[in-house]
Amino acid sequence: MPSFLLEVGTEELPASFVSSAMKQWEQRIPKTLDENSLACETVKIYGTPRRLAVLITGLPVQQPDREEEIKGPPAKNAFNSDGAPTPAAVGFAKKQGVDISAFEVRPTDKGDFIFVKKSIPGRPVAEIFTELVPQWIFSLEGKRLMRWGDGDARFSRPIRWLVTLLDDAVLPLELDNGSEKVISNRTSRGHRVLHPEDVNIAHANDYVETLRTAYVVVDAAERGNTIKEQVYAAASGKNGATEIYSDLLEEVINLVEYPSAVVGNFESEFLELPTEVITTVMVTHQRYFPVFEGEDKRKLLSNFITVSNGDPKKSDVIAVGNARVIRARLADGRYFYDKDIEKKLESFLPNLETVTFQEDLGSVRRKVDRICQVAKYISTQLNLSQKDSEDVQRAALLCKADLVSQMVYEFPELQGVMGEKYAAVSGENEAVSKAIFEHYLPRNADDILPQTLTGQVVGLADRLDTLVSIFGLGMIPTGSSDPFALRRAANAIVNITWAGDLTINLIQLLEQVVNDFATAYNKDAAKLIPILKDFFLQRVKTLLQEEKQIDYDLVNAVLGEDPEYTERALQDLLDVRNRATFLQQIRNDGRLSEIYETVNRSTRLAAQGDLDFQQLDPTQLVSKELFQKPSEEAFYNSLVNLLPQTTAAQKSRDYEKLVAALQQIAPTVSTYFDGAESVLVMDPNPDIKRNRLNTLGLLRNHARVLADFGCIVKS
Repeated sequence: MPSFLLEVGTEELPASFVSSAMKQWEQRIPKTLDENSLACETVKIYGTPRRLAVLITGLPVQQPDREEEIKGPPAKNAFNSDGAPTPAAVGFAKKQGVDISAFEVRPTDKGDFIFVKKSIPGRPVAEIFTELVPQWIFSLEGKRLMRWGDGDARFSRPIRWLVTLLDDAVLPLELDNGSEKVISNRTSRGHRVLHPEDVNIAHANDYVETLRTAYVVVDAAERGNTIKEQVYAAASGKNGATEIYSDLLEEVINLVEYPSAVVGNFESEFLELPTEVITTVMVTHQRYFPVFEGEDKRKLLSNFITVSNGDPKKSDVIAVGNARVIRARLADGRYFYDKDIEKKLESFLPNLETVTFQEDLGSVRRKVDRICQVAKYISTQLNLSQKDSEDVQRAALLCKADLVSQMVYEFPELQGVMGEKYAAVSGENEAVSKAIFEHYLPRNADDILPQTLTGQVVGLADRLDTLVSIFGLGMIPTGSSDPFALRRAANAIVNITWAGDLTINLIQLLEQVVNDFATAYNKDAAKLIPILKDFFLQRVKTLLQEEKQIDYDLVNAVLGEDPEYTERALQDLLDVRNRATFLQQIRNDGRLSEIYETVNRSTRLAAQGDLDFQQLDPTQLVSKELFQKPSEEAFYNSLVNLLPQTTAAQKSRDYEKLVAALQQIAPTVSTYFDGAESVLVMDPNPDIKRNRLNTLGLLRNHARVLADFGCIVKS
C-alpha cells in the first residue's frame, strides 16, 4: 500500500509557529483524508525550525468506487400529460449522465420527486493529493503571516523547497511563492551547519532515517526526549539538579534540529541575587536551563545549560558566547536590585501615580486605595483579629509598589516576586511580604493558590476591584474576547474562597464594592449588580462541573432556578460547593436514588399549589381535621419529625441527617401515593386539595434545603 511524504522547507520558522502548525495538521489532515474516503494506517506529523512534514502510510491506490443518490425535479414537472419527458427532466438526465429510463419516482414530505443512482469511480490518490497539498500548506493559521512579491499566498516564512513523494515517485506540484515558483522534487536539505549539502530522499518511508543521516531529527518528540536526557545528564555532571520547564522545553524543541546540550558558567558573585531573578533571566530571556544545588531547587550553582543547534565539537566556544550574554543580563539585574533596595518599598508608592491602570479608572495608585477598601470589607466579614487586619491593610497598600521598581520595569515577569523580596529587605513582617507575592496567585491554570490568609484576602480584593471596575465601564467579556482576563479573575475568587474555606458573603461584597464604584465614578449600581451576579453564577457552575467533576444536573440543582435560590449560592460559596459534592457522593453510593422519586413526585404536584418555599412547619400549614386517610396522619407526623433534622442542616450545613430522614420518610410517602390508603391529591373539595398540596409542598421545601430536586435527572 502506498505511502505519501510532504515536506515544506522554509527559512527559520518561529518556534511558536512550528508547534501550532503541527497541531493544526494533526487535526486537519486526517479529517481531509476521511472526507475524501482515503483510509490509511498512520499519519505522522513532523516539524523543525526549517521544515514541516507529514508522512502518510497504508494508503489505497485510489478512492473506492461509490454510489450516490441524487434528487431531481418534482415528478409532476418531469413528464407532461402524454408521459413524455419535459425539458427539466431531459436537462437533469444530461447533467447527471444517465438515461431517463434510470429515473425512479419516490414520495417525499414535499411530494413525489425524481431520483437517480450514479456509480462514481474513485479518483487516483495522486490526483487527490495534488489538490490537497496546497490546501494543507496555505490553510495554516498563525501570527504575522507573510506574503512575497506579487503572490497572494501567505505563510510564516519564505518556502524554499518542496518534497512530495508517493512511494518512490515525485508527485509533480508547483507552489506560487511570490516572485518565484517552488517546484516539488525529492531533494531536501540537511542541517545548516553539520550537513549543508542537499539530501535526496529515495522513498517516502525513508524520510526520517534519511534526514537523520543529515543531522536533522524531524520527530519533535524524539528531540524532546534527547533534550531532557542531555540536560539532566549535564546537570548531574555538575553534581546538581535542574528543572525542565514545559513551556521552555516546547520552545527549545522547535529551535533546534540536532540538539546538543552545552554547559556554561558565570561568576559566583551573581548568586547573591535572588534566585528568581537569575532563573527569570535564564529561562524567560535566554532560554537556558538553570542548575540547582539539590532537588529542592532553592539554591543555584553558577552554571547554566543551553541546547545548541550548532556543532557539538565547538561546545566550548558556544558556552563562552552564551556566558558573555548572560553575564551582561545578570549585571543589569544586579544593578537594578542594588538601586531598588536603597530605599524602602513604601517609598515607591507615589510613583504609582504615573502608571495607568485603565484610562477611565485612573492610576494604579488609585487602584491600590480601592484594594485597601475592599480588603477592609473582607476582613470585617471574616472577623479577622486586629493583627491580621493590620497585616492585610499593609499588604494591600504595598501590593503594587514593585511595579515601578527598576527590576520589574526591566523584567515584568517578576512583579510580586520582587515585591516580596523588597518588603522583607524593608523590614516588613513575613505575612505582609508573602502576601505581596501571593496576591497574584494563581498566575495561570497550573499555578498554586495563595496559602496564607493575608495573601488570600488581598488576592480577593484586587480581583474584586478589577471585576467591578471593568464591568462598571461596560467592558464585559464576550465570546473569546476577555482582554482583562475577567473570567480568570472570577474563577480565582471562587477557587481561593473554596481552597481557604473563607466564609465570605459574595453578594454583600459585590454590593459594597459596586456602591463605592458607582459613587466614585457616577455609575448606576442597580444595573451593575445583577450583571456581576450572573457572571459569578456562570463561573461557579463551570468550576463545579469542570474542576469538581459534579454532574451537570446536580450543579443545576444546587444553583436552582428562582432568584432566591441562586442568591443563596453566592451568599455562601462554601455551602454551594459542599452541597454539590455531597449530592454527587449520594448519587454515587445510591442514596440519591432512594429519595429521588419521593421528593420529585412531591415537588411536581406541589407546583399546583401556592405554598412558598420558605415554609417548613406542618403544624402551622396543615389542618389535621381535614385528614380522611391514616396515610395523611402518618405523612404529617413524618414531617413533624423531619423539621428538627432540616433545621439542624440549615444551621450546621450537615446534610447527612437530612438525607437519612428523607430516606426514612420515603415508605410513608409511597403509601400516601400508591398504597391501599392512597389519597387523591387534587380532591374536588378545595380545602382538602389545598391541605394535601401544602403537605407535599412542605416535603419539597425540606428537600430544597439541600437542593432543587426538580432540576435532577433520574439516573
